Amino acid sequence: MAAAVGDTVRPGTRSTAADLRTARAPVESAGERFRNEILRTLGGLRAKGLGRTEAIRALFPRTVLPDATYEDVIAGIVSGSHLLFFGPSGAGKTSLARDLWGLFPKRIWVVEGCPVQDHPLSLVDRATAERFPPCPICQRRFAPESDPARFDPSAVDGARVPAEFVVLREGFGFARLQGSSEVFPDHLTGNINLRKLEEVGDPMSPLVLEPGKLLQANRGFLLVDEIGKLPLGTQNVLLQALQEGTVTPSKSRESFPGLFVAVGTSNLSDLDNINDPLSDRLTSLHVGFNEHHADNRRIVAIGREESRSLYVPEILVDAGVRVVESWRQRMSDENPDIGEVGSNRTLLDVAARTAAMAALDGRDAATSADLKSGLLHAMRGRIRARSGDSFRQNERRVAEFVDQYLPSALKRSAGVYWCRYYRGTLRENSGEAEALIGEGRRLKDDAELRAQAAAEGPLFPKFRAFSRFVEERERPGPSANALAAATQVFRLLEEFSLFSCPEEDDDDAPL
Repeated sequence: MAAAVGDTVRPGTRSTAADLRTARAPVESAGERFRNEILRTLGGLRAKGLGRTEAIRALFPRTVLPDATYEDVIAGIVSGSHLLFFGPSGAGKTSLARDLWGLFPKRIWVVEGCPVQDHPLSLVDRATAERFPPCPICQRRFAPESDPARFDPSAVDGARVPAEFVVLREGFGFARLQGSSEVFPDHLTGNINLRKLEEVGDPMSPLVLEPGKLLQANRGFLLVDEIGKLPLGTQNVLLQALQEGTVTPSKSRESFPGLFVAVGTSNLSDLDNINDPLSDRLTSLHVGFNEHHADNRRIVAIGREESRSLYVPEILVDAGVRVVESWRQRMSDENPDIGEVGSNRTLLDVAARTAAMAALDGRDAATSADLKSGLLHAMRGRIRARSGDSFRQNERRVAEFVDQYLPSALKRSAGVYWCRYYRGTLRENSGEAEALIGEGRRLKDDAELRAQAAAEGPLFPKFRAFSRFVEERERPGPSANALAAATQVFRLLEEFSLFSCPEEDDDDAPL
């Protein structure tokens, strides 16, 4: 009976090359499978009514980048390119690369027991073997008398070639490499397995090889973080795989298949360390910081969804983002000691550190003082410590910056928040606003009155309506009920917005 092919096949299903040939199982490179998967997914999104730009953006629900960046990435994948993401540290390059692995089609047929995931048809079909040569181990396994010189795919009995439907995973179709000066060529090509060497006895046999990162990635996906930190000799090994689709271990007589989609990342300072031939094999795409405030807020929102702890009012979250944005605009990222102070990692860390400051004091909600401490902790934590003197100098620079820009950030964030309520909910009714402010000032410092307001009834109707707005907008979670969250927001509005709403207040404007 012919093997089933397509989306209905379950991982772990076993078959033979003969059955796959009868079923006309597809034979595609990793790049072709990725291209077809992207186009199929985009087609489904377009069929749901999404436009071209919206459909491409929907492929990346966990990252926030300009639409032009997403389009460049998808165009590169569809065209069959290997990619290099370069840009400032902490801009989201590695996260984008991981998202691509998430999109990569992971279900494939492999030769059961093959260390590099050979396609079963490469052992029984000459045209397939010419395009995707099977590895030396499989050639020995199915050649007459285990002589690779006598291997002929047209002569192999397909019923003898066991096939398995698998899901690619770390070490089997996916490999990740962290660039450093200590990553030598054999990390990519592989090492001799001493146990196998004892069994085989020939150190030059491919049977004793423990696959390196390039062989682990065969028919799948390779991610190389900080590719410019790899030594030139290691870069040349990667270059051979990208040029020829093969990998030749240093102590092996034979080459192994190394066909995969490669994505590398590099900070700006390491670009010159990537040798020209390797750079020519990669399509370079700049991944920078987001220029729009709304996009940076989305980054923080995604991060807080994944690890929400103590309640931090939106005004504080927003003001923290504005301070980091101001740092990006005013401080050069060319100084490696402070290059990460304005990174996306800092954006995510500020809210977490602010919550931590409140938790250490045993409070249910964070204050503006907690935000200041959270900013100092998060931004100082991204300073590169090369020496005590330089660290203290940069630490003072951060502290002075926060002192200068935090007040205006809080004022803007509080003003925008109040304007949304005043214009959107109250419809600019000054009488309603005055009534709310009066109720809030009575409640904010009186726990007994707040308990009365929390109960259903006619008391404090304006503030209870404001409380519903805060709960719907911020979803404070179990650490703070709606009334407590609204009270904390009211305190911040009273302190920083003075309940005023300027004629124009652009939420996306820099400080």
